[in-house]
Amino acid sequence: DQNPYLNDFYEDMQRWSFNLQIYFLNSRYRQNREMFAKDHNTVQDRTIYEDAHIFAPNLHAMGLMSSRDFDNYTRLFEAMSSHLQKPDLLIYLRASVPTLVRQIQRRGRDFEDNIRLDYLKRLNERYEAWIEGYTDGKLLIIPVDQINFADKPEDFGQILLKIETELGGLF
Repeated sequence: DQNPYLNDFYEDMQRWSFNLQIYFLNSRYRQNREMFAKDHNTVQDRTIYEDAHIFAPNLHAMGLMSSRDFDNYTRLFEAMSSHLQKPDLLIYLRASVPTLVRQIQRRGRDFEDNIRLDYLKRLNERYEAWIEGYTDGKLLIIPVDQINFADKPEDFGQILLKIETELGGLF
């Protein structure tokens, strides 16, 4: 599903922040409903909760989303959230800003070339605060600064083992 706002957002964050966040809210709401309608486990890369608790508030705090738009977004999320099912396990890949920059550069997406470091730093701080207060279910924190699960099967295997332990226990 190609996001029609992402390129525009990175060109002019203030102009497109609300449109982008509404797009994500709608998309992730639909993903949540579809995932839990299935009778097997699924993995979601980014949750609707991250948008509502990290990305949208960050844009508002940075002056890139107006209070009117942020309040509208928040009310819409609150109305939708009663219809959401919480994840069985939230996996947080904890990374420093330099690691995030390396990962962004590795992806090589042109529209991400303009991401500001202060934006990444603020997002990281908000993630840490959200994770610190997370009480909606099981949480697995994986520090990724010193591992490379994309290229090293042994690192990926260790992560899978941790996930299996959290979801099903050892036996």
